[in-house]
Amino acid sequence: MESTVISKVERFRYLESIIQGNGEIDEDINQQVKIGWQKWKNASGVLCDKKITLRLKGRVYHMIVRPTLLYGAECWPIKKSQLQRMRVAEMRMIRWMYGHTTHTRSDRIRNGVIGVKIGVTPIKDKIRDARLR
Repeated sequence: MESTVISKVERFRYLESIIQGNGEIDEDINQQVKIGWQKWKNASGVLCDKKITLRLKGRVYHMIVRPTLLYGAECWPIKKSQLQRMRVAEMRMIRWMYGHTTHTRSDRIRNGVIGVKIGVTPIKDKIRDARLR
């Protein structure tokens, strides 16, 4: 553009997504997980209340937290390690909602069991659905 020099950058933010020069999406996923935790903390009064049913907590989670985690997932060329990072973050949130955060062998409850009780499908399936849509 005439005499204006545009400098090359390694990453920039565009529409709440972080575009990296090397084509990776690690920073974008980290950012979405961080924003998801912020939304979860804002709604934790409802999500951690023992008087509220698990199904209702799951519905609140679907409306508030999950859309922020999956923002931009339609275009992500996601790797297994990145998907695992999303899975871990989501399961930590769901275990807090369920009220089961201990990790002893005798108290072990499988992630799938907790997901079914709360009514949350695995994030892997949701990412695949978003990409297919």
